[in-house]
Amino acid sequence: MTTRHLVDPELLPLLDRIPPIQITPETLPQIRAMRREANAQMAAAAPAFPDVEVEERRVPGPDGAPEVRVLIYLPKDAPRPLPALLWIHGGGYVFGSADGDDAKVKEMVSLLGCAAVSVDYRLAPETPHPGPVEDCYAALTWLHANAAQLGVDTTRIAIGGKSAGGGLAAGLGLLTRDRGEVPLVFQLLIYPMLDDRTAVAGDPHPHVGEFVWTPEANLVGWTALLGKAPGGEGVSPYAAAARAESVAGLPATFISVGALDLFVEENLEYARRLMRAGVPTELHVYPGAFHGFSMLASAQVSQAYHRDLMDALRRALHPRGAPEPEGAPGGG
Repeated sequence: MTTRHLVDPELLPLLDRIPPIQITPETLPQIRAMRREANAQMAAAAPAFPDVEVEERRVPGPDGAPEVRVLIYLPKDAPRPLPALLWIHGGGYVFGSADGDDAKVKEMVSLLGCAAVSVDYRLAPETPHPGPVEDCYAALTWLHANAAQLGVDTTRIAIGGKSAGGGLAAGLGLLTRDRGEVPLVFQLLIYPMLDDRTAVAGDPHPHVGEFVWTPEANLVGWTALLGKAPGGEGVSPYAAAARAESVAGLPATFISVGALDLFVEENLEYARRLMRAGVPTELHVYPGAFHGFSMLASAQVSQAYHRDLMDALRRALHPRGAPEPEGAPGGG
């Protein structure tokens, strides 16, 4: 059975452009090389953002681990102090880099008048959990400790990411809550990869996961991150946020996902738990949308997704009473 008939017609050309790639431990080096080449091509074609300064740094890593590479984005003319977003790239925990999201982060910084730190965390399987989330935590604590130098307001720090980056952001939200060292104002979870048990579900959703990120790929990603078969006992909530016993005390949360995304049910359940725990939560489910649908920016559903997340992030980073970035567009 195929779910192609359920796909938003505007998104079908994207499906036809995405080559079917089997993600396995053996094909991973090839996929990483292809992604690097694609990122380089996208960077060459990306619009310029002359109002955004970018600096590469290496910041102290977790105890006993290497330094963490980060990309720091600062708007040149926005009033200080700035709100800040710690951004975490996607890639199923096994591929991707901060450079691949460069244009997206520049756009957010330019439109929202915020600082951003994009984390090049270590990838699995070479670095399984807790390495990736601890790299993100190291970058977050560095951002908080160096806020004055960067011109950042420590009361307006958010975290966010897409797919595996959204999963890491959710795990980071729990880790940050539990360690109590850095206050967070918001978490932006874009079709986040939250639950290892989805990879071994006995009664899988019959209408999701056919495109882009499949159950087979999900099993590879979770096995790489956990260093063992997913779905068993003893999985840390900092690796799979859906495993958390309590989600109380987390920052206000935005979750968006396509109705045909493999992660739709785990995202819905996490949003339900957040709301039941009294966490301000905004949830969007986009009909006819598969994992990564927002790559086709011209589709109306992608434009709605982009508008929703930017409006939510703007409200979180620029609450009433805080300085607005000059020329920032209003919500739509």
